[in-house]
Amino acid sequence: SPMFEKVLIANRGVISRRITRTLRKLGVGSVAVYSEADARSLHVVDADEAILLGPPPVAESYLRIDRILEAARLTGAQAIHPGYGFLSENADFAEACENAGVAFVGPTPEQMRRFGLKHTAREIAAQHGVPLCPGTGLLGSAEEAIRAAEQIGFPVMLKSTAGGGGIGMRVCGSSGELAEAFESVQRLSQSNFKDSGVFLEKFVARARHIEVQIFGDGRGRVVALGERDCSAQRRNQKVIEETPAPGVTDEQRAGLFDAAIKLGQAVNYRSAGTVEFVFDADSGAFYFLEVNTRLQVEHGVTEEVTGVDLVEWMVRLAAGDASFLEAFTGERRGHSIQVRVYAEDANKSFQPSCGVLTEVSFHESSRCETWVDDGTEVTPFYDPMLAKIIVCGANRADAIARMKAALDGTLFGGIESNLEYLRQVIAAPEFAAGQIITRTLGEFQYRPRSIDVLDAGAQTTVQDYPGRIGFWNVGVPPSGPMDALAFRLANRLLNNAGSAAALEMLTIAGPTLRFNTATEIAITGADMQAEINGI
Repeated sequence: SPMFEKVLIANRGVISRRITRTLRKLGVGSVAVYSEADARSLHVVDADEAILLGPPPVAESYLRIDRILEAARLTGAQAIHPGYGFLSENADFAEACENAGVAFVGPTPEQMRRFGLKHTAREIAAQHGVPLCPGTGLLGSAEEAIRAAEQIGFPVMLKSTAGGGGIGMRVCGSSGELAEAFESVQRLSQSNFKDSGVFLEKFVARARHIEVQIFGDGRGRVVALGERDCSAQRRNQKVIEETPAPGVTDEQRAGLFDAAIKLGQAVNYRSAGTVEFVFDADSGAFYFLEVNTRLQVEHGVTEEVTGVDLVEWMVRLAAGDASFLEAFTGERRGHSIQVRVYAEDANKSFQPSCGVLTEVSFHESSRCETWVDDGTEVTPFYDPMLAKIIVCGANRADAIARMKAALDGTLFGGIESNLEYLRQVIAAPEFAAGQIITRTLGEFQYRPRSIDVLDAGAQTTVQDYPGRIGFWNVGVPPSGPMDALAFRLANRLLNNAGSAAALEMLTIAGPTLRFNTATEIAITGADMQAEINGI
């Protein structure tokens, strides 16, 4: 089967580099697109060619269909891979690619439209006997919603029919809460997805989020590559994903696969897709949630246990080759876990963190997908994900041990990240027991070991002993503490190594610091009238 000469990747960051790697393996040229903010991104550096789309805002760059198609024309790319996010589930974009004579590496526009709205996807599921959580079609008013909720029984989930990523979802426990939320969710849906349609579903209190990876040849053949547990979520955003899902029986797994395959066959599904289910942790029952007509962020864990390169399958199918499906046996080996590393401060309500990364390093045994390196500037314009860290073990306990080692051996210096938060979640008893439900992280008590600098003072420096000696010949002075004796005495009082880093302060105007964990403090040197909590 003929293969493309060039494929344009209509995305950025982690997924763009991931696709480039597979294209190189296939001997296919890669074309990256980028905004002005991403000019130094590794996804641009790694590609064979790169085309500037425009300024940093996504509406002026990564969402500009006309500029992306022009980039394909200029470079001679015969296909476009959309990755995930941005235009990946935009049926108009897929259609525009086909009209321009460029292959779209993904499902058909019609399949995107049928599954793109959750209420129509529910209708397809109902027609083919896929289990559904009690719910409604589109609702016209808050009054209609309240009548329906009273029949379903509170609590209910009010959901936007368009979009994803947890946007446009609100749990309502009473008629008053539902009335208050109705117009708000409608407005949110309209502003984010250009569709104000909303509907109701019964809210499962102890829910797990389990999804099935499918792949179809577009002619009726659909296979299930395995399920993933994505229950470790914060504000409806996935944080940790794993496969196989812990605590799921072979019978339940077979039922999940059967339901997912039925949905794919119902539309002659083409390429990679994910069927998501709500899994009741108490009863073991599962209900159809939605279909994501694209590659998922967490696809790597499925690749680890199946040995399949999903991006390769997508590209080969788009080029007209589906022979790989004949060789697929469905065999899965081991257990794989993925964590998402974000540039965010877990101690400040997970607010995004921006700035220059001074040092980036990963544990050598893990599969790390990232778009950053030493010196990369993380801007406020895009999703704050810095990297995905993936491990695979012989079993779940082995995979958890490998992930702990991988996180301990990972460093993102210069800005805040959620690395320590991830370490604590992975080490939590609930995670070890495989008892994570979708609300677990909302109740998880993160304990930061950090210091907030509220005021740096006149001249506060971080020093260690003896300092950077031996570099005078290249113009670097020795530095080190001004009062080396007092410095070492402070460390001795705390049973630290004498060379451990410490803060050296100007006595006339010291800093104001907030300690986020119980801390022993030793102050030596000149009297500077230090106060703790005003005392």
